[in-house]
Amino acid sequence: MKRFKQSLQKVMPLFISLSLLYTGNVSADVAVVVHPSNNSEFDETIIKKTFLGKSKSFSNGKSTILIGLSSTDDITQEFNRKVIGKSSSQVKAYWSKILFTGKGTPPQELDSSALVLQAVASNQDAIGYLDPSVVDDSVKVVATF
Repeated sequence: MKRFKQSLQKVMPLFISLSLLYTGNVSADVAVVVHPSNNSEFDETIIKKTFLGKSKSFSNGKSTILIGLSSTDDITQEFNRKVIGKSSSQVKAYWSKILFTGKGTPPQELDSSALVLQAVASNQDAIGYLDPSVVDDSVKVVATF
């Protein structure tokens, strides 16, 4: 028993360090961006309604074009959890129903945050979410979660 306790005392600091490292990587920030000329109002509720297809236009009256990342991307999973309040599989099921009933179109999925940045920067009606580390002056950040 004494030997077990000694072994445990040696291993425990390593276990705690690895646990903290893992926990620190689970949560990432997500930036919601629009074209710099978009002067619409944004808050968490508006963004959620927009990305659920419940609001199809900005407060300036222009139609929205939804841009996102692959449903398996960590940023998408964070966005869905923090903003939408659902898991990625729940969001996918939600959009399947909306698409089937003809009531909306899910966000266009791109392969990287850099591609989302380019898509939003080149379209005044686009709104997207991405990794904040790639944001530059070509877009305007309207929220960070």
